[in-house]
Amino acid sequence: MAIVRPFKALRPAPEYAEKVVSLPYDVMKRKEAAEMAKGNPYSYLHICRAEIDLPDQEDPYDKSVYLKAKSNIYDFYEKGIFIREEKPAFYVYRQKMDGRVQTGFVGCASIDDYVNDIIKKHELTRKDKEIDRINHFTVCNANTEPVFFTYKQNQTLADIIAKVTEGAPEYDIVDDNGVAHILWVVKDDELCHKIENTFKDQIDYMYIADGHHRSASAVHVGLEKRKENPGYTGEEEFNYFMAVIFPDEDLAIFDYNRLIKDFNGYTKEDYLKKVEENFIVEKIQTSKAYRPEALHTFGMYIKDGWYKLTAKEGTYDEDHPIDSLDVSILQKNLLSPILGVENPRTDRRIDFAGGIRGLGELERRVNEDMEIAFSLYPVSIDQLIAVADAGLLMPPKSTWFEPKLGSGLFIHEL
Repeated sequence: MAIVRPFKALRPAPEYAEKVVSLPYDVMKRKEAAEMAKGNPYSYLHICRAEIDLPDQEDPYDKSVYLKAKSNIYDFYEKGIFIREEKPAFYVYRQKMDGRVQTGFVGCASIDDYVNDIIKKHELTRKDKEIDRINHFTVCNANTEPVFFTYKQNQTLADIIAKVTEGAPEYDIVDDNGVAHILWVVKDDELCHKIENTFKDQIDYMYIADGHHRSASAVHVGLEKRKENPGYTGEEEFNYFMAVIFPDEDLAIFDYNRLIKDFNGYTKEDYLKKVEENFIVEKIQTSKAYRPEALHTFGMYIKDGWYKLTAKEGTYDEDHPIDSLDVSILQKNLLSPILGVENPRTDRRIDFAGGIRGLGELERRVNEDMEIAFSLYPVSIDQLIAVADAGLLMPPKSTWFEPKLGSGLFIHEL
């Protein structure tokens, strides 16, 4: 059963929350981060992307960047921008975007649950990205951004959320991207115990939706601190890491689309003939971009327009949690055998575009620097859970979650 417990968050004073909240560290480049934070000394980007405050430091992984992040956390606290919770609390966190609402809990998960697969994964991680967050968490002595978990809908937890959200929130703000962030603080001991016990007694597993690198890094830091403190009891904060945990029914996964640099030596005509071996190919007769309407259908854009591809029966295993994924079907039946993209993690001829950017982004890229774009039908949350339950791993860049969690609304000190 899942361990989730309250913690004493370091978080913005309410009057600063709207200025502090930012996008997560990993969804923008340095130049974009600097532009986003321009004119706003309260932006959390000064902490999660502290290199923007070091104009002479081009390496975002230099130790000076992590030391600057630590210094900025201290400055925010000293200036009253951040406050520290007086006693451990849970938080109910709601996001609204384009008419969609997702509401869950903020608490701390157990590093042992991660090690023992009570917290289930569906992606591989890259060591270089892990090291970056390990250094950030270690130098700051804190989980500076939460990970994003989901759990199978539970009525007891739903009732608690309904009760808490009847009251006035601590924050009710809207960020620069139009996403609302609403936060309630749960300090009542009895209710905190009920939340903790419900997870322990009724939630078998939690699933990483987004934040595999942050999770792995936080667990690594916790295990290292155990080595440094051989007399640890298990109650120390470093045995836990911060997570936002939403019920599965609230979540929506966006498509994660593919772009390819060239035809791998084929003419356009020969390429299309090869595609027809495993797909039904239909030319879209209008100028409207094609968004797949069902599983196992794909949009394909080349410079003469959009095509609809439908995977032929017998080219995939519908009963296998990985082989039935559209990202796998496209990879195994087209990207690898025809376009020669054997490893999408490392091949420089492939690029990816989150569905939030729209199909116009695919057209723009093909018209500028790529030759082929593929639009995919989104992976469902049920597919994600099935993969994780089977102990399998999805192909890279399979899922794109929106809205992104707000960064800077809570920090877990170790």
